[in-house]
Amino acid sequence: MEAASPIYPDVQVTVRTRNRWAVAAAIRMAMRRAGKDRREIDRFLAEALAQDDPREFQAACRRWVDLRASA
Repeated sequence: MEAASPIYPDVQVTVRTRNRWAVAAAIRMAMRRAGKDRREIDRFLAEALAQDDPREFQAACRRWVDLRASA
């Protein structure tokens, strides 16, 4: 089964850490650079940071942007 496309597939973020605050900040900055509305960025942050489980946090991030792990 193929994963659903993120809300903003044009925003691609490569992360090198599992630190949730660093990942959220990287996505926030990428969304800002891509010109996304501040309210949308706030919605992303609220959804992602509300997740306590690391897998749920990552899933929330992937719902919003094209999130990739560093090689």
